Amino acid sequence: MIALSTPQPAPAQIALLHRISRIASSGLSLELTLAEILNVAVEVSACDACLVYLLEKASSEITLWASRLPHAGSLGRLRMKVAEEVADCVAARTSVIALGAQASQDPHFRQFPSLIDDTNEAFLSIPMASGGGVVGVINAHFRHPQEFSADLLALLAFIGEQAGGAAARKMLAEENRRLRDEVLEMKQQLAARKVVERAKGILMRRFTLSEEEAYLRLRNDSRRSRRAMRDLAEQIIQAEIRGQAESQALDSQPNP
Repeated sequence: MIALSTPQPAPAQIALLHRISRIASSGLSLELTLAEILNVAVEVSACDACLVYLLEKASSEITLWASRLPHAGSLGRLRMKVAEEVADCVAARTSVIALGAQASQDPHFRQFPSLIDDTNEAFLSIPMASGGGVVGVINAHFRHPQEFSADLLALLAFIGEQAGGAAARKMLAEENRRLRDEVLEMKQQLAARKVVERAKGILMRRFTLSEEEAYLRLRNDSRRSRRAMRDLAEQIIQAEIRGQAESQALDSQPNP
C-alpha cells in the first residue's frame, strides 16, 4: 500500500495564519483590530482598494470601520443606510464573492454603496462570519481583471472568519461596557435624587415650605452659586446633622 502524503502549508503561510489569529485575539480596540485585518487583506490580495463594513441589521445600516482607498484621506467611520433586503442578503452570506472581470456589471457589486468609482474590473467580498451569522464584510476592489486562486479565496475566507469572530466579541464587550456605564449612571442619579429629596424635606420643616417651594429654593440657590443641586443638598443635610448633634449635646449636659 502506498501512503499518500498530505500537502503541508509553507512556513510563510503558517506565519501568516498565526499573524491573523494574533490580531483577532489581541486586546486592540475594534477599530484598530479591523484596521489591522484590513492591512492583511490588502497584503495577501494585492487589491487597489479595500473597505471593511460592519452590519447593523436591526437598523439596516452598514458602517464603514476601516478603509484603504486611492486618492482619499482618513474617512473615519461612515454610516450608510441600505435597503432592508440588502442587509438581509449580506447577513445571509456564507462564502466569498469573487468577480474576476466586469465587476461593476454584477448585481453583487451594486449591493453596496460604493465609495470609489465603478471602473474597477475585479471585486472580492469576504463575509465576516460569527456564530453562524455575518456581522460584516471585507470588500476588495481591483483596477484590472484578476484570476483568483482557490488558495487565495480559502485564505480570505479564513481572514473573514477571524475578523467576524473578533468583531462580534469586541462589539459585545463594548455593549457590556455601555450597559455597565448606564447602570452606574442610573445609580448615581438615583442617589442624587434621594439626597435632594432629603434636603427638600429639611427645608420644608425648617422654613414651612411646600415641596415645590423647597425644590425651587434649592434650584435657585444652585444656579446662583453655580453649584450642583446635589452638592447643596448634601451641605444642607450635613448642617442638619451637625445641628442635631449640637442640640443633643446641650440636652445631655446636666442642669446647673
